[in-house]
Amino acid sequence: MTGRLEAIWIKRAHRGRMEPVSAAGVRAGFGLIGNADESSTRQVSILDQDGWEAAVRETGAAVDPIRRRANLLVRGVALAEARGRTLRIGACLFRIRGELRPCERMDEAQPGLRDALKKHWRGGVFAQALSDGEIAVGDEVAWGDDPVDA
Repeated sequence: MTGRLEAIWIKRAHRGRMEPVSAAGVRAGFGLIGNADESSTRQVSILDQDGWEAAVRETGAAVDPIRRRANLLVRGVALAEARGRTLRIGACLFRIRGELRPCERMDEAQPGLRDALKKHWRGGVFAQALSDGEIAVGDEVAWGDDPVDA
């Protein structure tokens, strides 16, 4: 199953605004170049557009996916239960480390959105960057391996 990278957002400062970009550099072990939130395991956050749209439909209002504050928006690749898998975006590899839990800020965007995102990993995943390179909106997204121990 292959999908597509629909959007890239960089956050230049902790709790800062999400800046849409058409391409971004990736650095193994750190994440997106220029993004403020880097850690050993949560280097990149990835949101599935289909899951987002399903959650938003449940709340009855249109909410832009930038409100989720994820770095990458993908379509056509289901992220649920993907812990330990490797996702290829363009030429870069990312190891899925776990599910992103939606916070109270989601209910500030739309009442009920937090609960709607808790279902089926709709809130997205966090990942580690495994390779250096560049990704761009429109890049192919595909699984790189079978599930392994996280």
